[in-house]
Amino acid sequence: MQNEKHELGRFIRSMPQTSGVYLMKDRLGQVIYVGKAKNLKRRVSSYFQGSRRFIRAQPKIAAMVEMVWEISYHQTRNETEALLLEGKLIKQYRPRYNTDFTDDKQFLLVQVDLQNKLPRFRLCRNRKEDGSQYYGPFAQAGMLRSTLAEMRKRFGILLADAKPVLLEGGRVRLYEDARAEIFGGHNETTLDEYRERVDQACAFLEGKTKELLKELKEEMVKRAEAMDFERAAKLRDLTEALAKTVRKTKRFTRDWVKDDLLEEHAVQALGDVLELSVLPRVIECFDVSHVSGTFVVASMVRFVEGRPDRKSYRRFKVKGGMGNDDFASMYEVVGRRYGRLSHEGRAMPDLVVIDGGIGQVGSAGEAFRELQIQPPPLIGLAKREETIVFGDERGELKLPKRDPALRLLQRLRDEAHRFANQFNADLRSKKIRESVLDDFSGLGKVKRASLLDKFGSLDALKKANVEELQSVDGVGPKLASRLFAFLHPSSMKPEPQR
Repeated sequence: MQNEKHELGRFIRSMPQTSGVYLMKDRLGQVIYVGKAKNLKRRVSSYFQGSRRFIRAQPKIAAMVEMVWEISYHQTRNETEALLLEGKLIKQYRPRYNTDFTDDKQFLLVQVDLQNKLPRFRLCRNRKEDGSQYYGPFAQAGMLRSTLAEMRKRFGILLADAKPVLLEGGRVRLYEDARAEIFGGHNETTLDEYRERVDQACAFLEGKTKELLKELKEEMVKRAEAMDFERAAKLRDLTEALAKTVRKTKRFTRDWVKDDLLEEHAVQALGDVLELSVLPRVIECFDVSHVSGTFVVASMVRFVEGRPDRKSYRRFKVKGGMGNDDFASMYEVVGRRYGRLSHEGRAMPDLVVIDGGIGQVGSAGEAFRELQIQPPPLIGLAKREETIVFGDERGELKLPKRDPALRLLQRLRDEAHRFANQFNADLRSKKIRESVLDDFSGLGKVKRASLLDKFGSLDALKKANVEELQSVDGVGPKLASRLFAFLHPSSMKPEPQR
C-alpha cells in the first residue's frame, strides 16, 4: 500500500498546472469523485497535504481521500470548458462523493422556433431536430434568465409565456397583460418588424453584445452620478450577467438552422471555393480520438446534400497501438475505409475532409497512394485558425467566419469529433466495468458476461444482494457471498465511532 501511495504522489507532482477536470478512482477502478480545477496540479495536491485543515475538518473528504487509488485528468482550454466537462462526467459516472449535477439535469439551452411566424425564445435542456435554432449550453441558469428578461425589454421579443394576438392590418400585439404597458411602443408591431427584432436578439446570443453593453454601462454611470445608487447597482449586476451569459458559449456548441435551401447553398458555396469540378453532394469526414495515447479510435461521418446521413456513419478501433501518432492512425482508418469501398466496387465520395492540418491530410493521401486508388478531392480543416489545407500543391485557404462553405465544414468536423469522442467514452466505460470484475478471482468470462447481462451495469450489480446474485446461472451461495463482499468492502468494516 505504501508503494502505491508513493506512485500516486509522484503522478500528482507530474500533473500540469493548467485548467481541467480530474477523476479520483478507488482500488476497483470506479470513479468516486470528479472535480474541476483552474490549476490541476495545485488542486489535486491540496487533498494530500496533511497540513490542510479543511480536509481534516470534513470527514467526508477525508474518507474519500483514503479511498483514492488512482487519479486521471483531462486538460481543458479554460475554466468554463472545465465546468461543462465536469458536469458531463459527473452525469456519466455518478460518483458517490459528488453532490453537484446528480439530479440528471443538463445545462440550459435557448431555443428559437424560427419556422414559426412569431418565433419565441424558450429555455430547454435538450436539443431536437425540429428546425429550431439552439444557443448554448449556458452554465449559469440564473444569469441566463436575467438575460432573457432584459432581451425581452430591449429587443421586444416573445418568450415562452407570451400569448400574442393578431390584429387588423397585419399587425400583432405581443403581450395582452400588464407587460403591454412596460414594453410601451414596441408591444405592437408587424410580422416583418418582429423578424428583425428576432435577428437582433439572435445576434446578441451569438456574442455580438458590444453595443448593448455599452448602453447599459453609460446608463449605469448616469444613475450613479444622479445618486441613484440602487438602480446603478442593478444595472451593474445586469451588465455582468449579460456579459457572462454570452461569453464564449458558442465555442462549445455550434447551432444550425435546418433549412434545405441553406444546405443546398452551402454545398454550392463549398464547391465554388474549393474549385471542384463536381459539387460535393456526398462528403465524408474523419476524426481520431484518444486519451493520452490509449483507447485510440476514429470516426467517419457522411453528409449527403449538406445533411447528416447517420446510417452511413462508421467508427474504427485503431489497430497496432498507434498511441499519440495521429498521422499513423489517420493513415490506417482512411486506408481501411476506401480499401473496402474499392474492393466492393462502391462509389467514392465527392469530397474527403480530414480533421487536422497538413500532416493528417498527407497521411490520408499516402493511404490512397498505397492502395493505388485515385483519391477524391482531399482537404483538411485545421482547428486553431479554421484553415483549409489541401492535399495538392495549393496553399492554405482561410474563409470568413460566417461563410456558408466554412460553416458546412465546421458542422462536418464537429459531428465527426462528437461521434469519435462518444465511441472513445463508450470503450473507456466498458473497460472500467470489465477491469473491476477482472480483479475478482473465481469469476470466468462466461459468468462475468452472465452477471453483466443480468444486471446491465456495474452500478446495478453493486445494488444486488446475495440472493439476487445467486439467481445468475453458475453463481452459487459461496461465490455470491464472496462477490458481494468484494463489491462492498466498506460494508465489511465496523462502523466508525461517533
